[in-house]
Amino acid sequence: MTVFMLYFTKVRLGSPAREFNVQIDTGSDILWVTCSSCTNCPQTSGLGMELNFFDASSSSTASIVPCSDPLCSNSQIQTDATQCSLQGDHCGYSFQYGDASGTSGYYVSDMLYFDMVLGQSLVTNSSASIVFGCSSHQSGSLATSNQAMDGIFGFGPGGLSVISQLHARGLTPRVFSHCLRGDVNGGGIMVLGEILDPSIVYSPLVPSQPHYNLYLESIALNGQPLPIDPEVFSLSKNRETIIDSGTTLAYLVEEALDPLISSITAMTSQYASPTIHSRLHCYRVYGSVSDIFPTIDFNFAGGASIVLKPDEYLLRDGPLWCLGFEKAKGGVMILGDVVLKDKIFVYDLSHQRIGWAPYDCSMAVNVSVVSGKDEFINSGQWSVSSSTRDILLQLLPAILIQLMFYLSFSAFQLL
Repeated sequence: MTVFMLYFTKVRLGSPAREFNVQIDTGSDILWVTCSSCTNCPQTSGLGMELNFFDASSSSTASIVPCSDPLCSNSQIQTDATQCSLQGDHCGYSFQYGDASGTSGYYVSDMLYFDMVLGQSLVTNSSASIVFGCSSHQSGSLATSNQAMDGIFGFGPGGLSVISQLHARGLTPRVFSHCLRGDVNGGGIMVLGEILDPSIVYSPLVPSQPHYNLYLESIALNGQPLPIDPEVFSLSKNRETIIDSGTTLAYLVEEALDPLISSITAMTSQYASPTIHSRLHCYRVYGSVSDIFPTIDFNFAGGASIVLKPDEYLLRDGPLWCLGFEKAKGGVMILGDVVLKDKIFVYDLSHQRIGWAPYDCSMAVNVSVVSGKDEFINSGQWSVSSSTRDILLQLLPAILIQLMFYLSFSAFQLL
C-alpha cells in the first residue's frame, strides 16, 4: 500500500524569472530543481502539472558554482551532499532521501524572487541571490512520473538551506513557520518568519543535529501513558524523533508502535474490527470514528504535547479506516504530515526550539516582523495593528512564500 499526500509551493528562479513547483520538505536542506540537461528525469507528471526544467544558460544572472568556491570546502557550510566534480569544474552534490530515492547534480547561483513585507507595504518582485541545486540525475521514486515535480524545497537547518542563506544576508529572521491544511481541499501557508498564536507550546531541539530532532518522552491514549519503556525514547540508545513535512505518515519504532496498535484495538473492539490492508493496520468501523477512537498524545520535553484527534491520524480507504503509522526503519522515528497537518508549526532556530498549536489553516495568521504583528490575509492582502504603526521604521522585512501549499491529490490515496 502506498499512502501519498504532497504539499508543494511555487518558487521563481532566474532572469527572466521562471516558476517551478517544488515539494516542501523540512527533512532536507537544499533547494533543487531539475536541470534541462537531465537525461533520466521524468518528462511528464502524474500529478497533472506541466514539468519545468532549469537551464542556467537561459538565465542572465545564473552562474555555476566552481570547485574553487568556498562552498566546496567551507566546513561550516559543506555537507555530506557537497562534492567537487572535476568534470566541468562543477561543485556537485549527491543526496539520498529516506525512501531510497535520490538526486545528484551541481550547484548554481541565481536569483530567487519573493514578496517582501515591510509594515503595511507589500513589495512584490523582491529578490536575492541564492545557491541551489540543478539536478542532472534522479533515482527511485524521483525518477518515475507518478509523483514527478520540478524539485524539492529543503527547509532543514543546514547552512545551504534557503532559510539559512537569507538569514546570513540579513533578509529574514532565523525562524520559519507553516500551517498545512489537512482537508480534501489541501493548501496552507509557509512563512519565512514567526507565526504568532497564544496557544503555541514549545519544545527544545536536540542540539547539533542535521534534522529537526525533538525529545519525545512518552505516548498516551486519551491522556493515559502507554506501557512503553522510557529507554525506547532515550538518545543514548541512538533513538531519534524527527519532524519532517516531506513524509506523509508517522514512523514509530516497534517497541512504541506495537503497544499503540494493541491498545487502540482493545479500546475500540466493540465497534471496530481490525484488519491488515497491505502494510497498514486498518479497521471496519461501526459508528463515528470520533466517538470510538481515542486521542493520541505525543509528549515532549518541556511539557509540550502534540494531540491528535481520530480524524487526524485515521486515513479513509473506502469502508476502512487505517492508522497513519508504520514501523520505523532502525531507531529513527519520523513524524510526518499525518501529525503536522491542521496545526501551526514554528521552527525557531534562533532559540533552538519548535512550537505548535492546533489551527484552522484556511484562516489568516498573525506574523511577527521582529517587533509588532502583521496579519496575513489569504488573498495576499495585509493589515497592520495600531501598535505596529508607531514603529514601522524599526521593523525588519519578513519574507513570505505566498499563497499556500497545494495538495497534489484531493485526499490521501491508498494504493
